Amino acid sequence: MEVRGLEAMYAEAVHFVATLARNEDGATVVVLSGDLGAGKTTFTQGIARGLGIEENVTSPTFVLEKIYELEHQKWLHLIHIDAYRLKDARELEVLGWNEIVFDPSNLIVVEWPEHIATLIPARAIRVTLEGVGDSREVKLYG
Repeated sequence: MEVRGLEAMYAEAVHFVATLARNEDGATVVVLSGDLGAGKTTFTQGIARGLGIEENVTSPTFVLEKIYELEHQKWLHLIHIDAYRLKDARELEVLGWNEIVFDPSNLIVVEWPEHIATLIPARAIRVTLEGVGDSREVKLYG
């Protein structure tokens, strides 16, 4: 789907998260792929908006992970991970990946999943974002 502008990207992400079903066998994992500036963080901000998060959601590039408490939602936590700086998947395991990925009360959004590919569950929902001029192409898989 092609989206133009910030508000359109937010609207697409709000719609996307509203259609997600909670995974009862573990966390619901959404992975966002795309080049720098493709809109991964913007899409995550839209997901957060759709979940009622009012605080400013920024990319956790330097802290790697941010956890947001949710109220009156399918999940109890939105966990936003930016794997851009990770050199090895084991670096994420130190942050408790194995615990959070098996908890059905978590919705995990991962930017740059290619950096931790061995940790991404097969059931993850994959979103690819591509910049096309002043618009973005959003593709959803599984």
